[in-house]
Amino acid sequence: MESEKKFLGQPRGLQTLFMTEMWERFSYYGMKAILLYYMWHLIATGDLNVTKATAASIMAIYASMVYLSGVVGGFIADRLLGQRRTVFWGGVLIMFGHIALSLPFGAPAMFASMILIVLGTGLLKPNVSSLVGSLYKDGDSARDAGFSIFVFGINLGSFIAPLLVGWTQEQAGFHVAFSLAAIGMFFGLLQFHFGGKHLHEDSMYAPDPLQPQEVKPLVTKIVLGVIAFALVVLLMVLMGWTSLQNFVNLLTIVAILLPIGYFTLMITSAKVNKEERSRVVSYIPLFLAAVLFWAIEEQGSIVLATFAAERVDTSWFPASWFQSLNPLFIMLYTPFFAWLWVKWQKNQPSSPMKFAIGLMFAGASFLLMALPGAMFGTAGKVSPLWLVGSWALVIIGEMLISPVGLSVTTKLAPKAFMSQMMSMWFLASSAGSALNAQLVTLYNPKNEVAYFAWFGIASVVLGVVLVFLVPRIKRLMAGVK
Repeated sequence: MESEKKFLGQPRGLQTLFMTEMWERFSYYGMKAILLYYMWHLIATGDLNVTKATAASIMAIYASMVYLSGVVGGFIADRLLGQRRTVFWGGVLIMFGHIALSLPFGAPAMFASMILIVLGTGLLKPNVSSLVGSLYKDGDSARDAGFSIFVFGINLGSFIAPLLVGWTQEQAGFHVAFSLAAIGMFFGLLQFHFGGKHLHEDSMYAPDPLQPQEVKPLVTKIVLGVIAFALVVLLMVLMGWTSLQNFVNLLTIVAILLPIGYFTLMITSAKVNKEERSRVVSYIPLFLAAVLFWAIEEQGSIVLATFAAERVDTSWFPASWFQSLNPLFIMLYTPFFAWLWVKWQKNQPSSPMKFAIGLMFAGASFLLMALPGAMFGTAGKVSPLWLVGSWALVIIGEMLISPVGLSVTTKLAPKAFMSQMMSMWFLASSAGSALNAQLVTLYNPKNEVAYFAWFGIASVVLGVVLVFLVPRIKRLMAGVK
């Protein structure tokens, strides 16, 4: 890797990873911005035999599986392929997933695309972030700035994609729009391939390669897991539970049971001492708060996307453009929050308090969405500013929970379970989206006000409860700030 800093005062390898992840996020969020509407199109043409409620549920469980697959991607990079090869082949799978969507083969191509993108994102997403960290030595003062630049690239791609892909969908149809996502990932792969020379040579190899004596036990576990899952599916078929919603329910159970298993493993492990066990226990309410937060935040591409298409006058712009509000507000808020935490320094709220306030903002975003229906009824069109305001509020919550949660996860992790604890943070997003798979089916224009109001109230109330739990949580954190 070249040692000279050439990209905004950072290692040249950051440019490679910046562009790779920007294009990957462009492809993912461009596709996601119109995918729900594409399912509606397939329902209308008879290619997808489900209700709109089930389509919403499929969207949610799809997002859940994308987050869940990251747990496997970390293992493959660490033990089998190395980070660079894992990222590259993940990008290839993602590209082929978008190509499948760009072809006029209806629902089968859509589900094939989902499988490819889930697998590909699981390989790419966790490892490209790890590669950014590998560019810096311990204590390098440029590290935080480098990650900030990298995150900006993520949000830049996420912001541009719905605008371009959404406009293309309206002008040229769904399949041409999906092809833009495939082209975006292709550009990302080109950048990663030719810019790989700026990355550490060590990233080509697995840091903890699988030993010969470990292969048989691993294969045995995989085979047993596949057999167990196949038996569950067979039982569902024998019981007549073969609808798509039933399979969504099965994946929901998997996504919720997995973090429960992780917590049980860590708390009961002999490798965890008393102080570490206390810290793991302190993490449970923060994890649950994160699950609820992501359950609300991730409804932006489902429930709020439905609201945008059905309840907002979008005659002069595509409804999918609203999906750009999330990354837009992140880019707008980030400098302010960075300044605020530096300004407050030791006087800033504790991590649990930030979680509590973040939950309240998430709840407020839904309470705001209850107002147009309560004030004007649910039959007519309303101003797009209601959605703008809702996203403005929930992203304040994200600024309080997302970066803080990632940081506190590393601080509370037991030494023997550092990697597994990091997986827990991504599992919070997975569990939140899995919870969504059940919740979003309840939304329809008739109960719009009640839907937003009750979920908003629940989030605010739980945020208040968390405020009262903060002192106890801080004691359990055993000195961690």
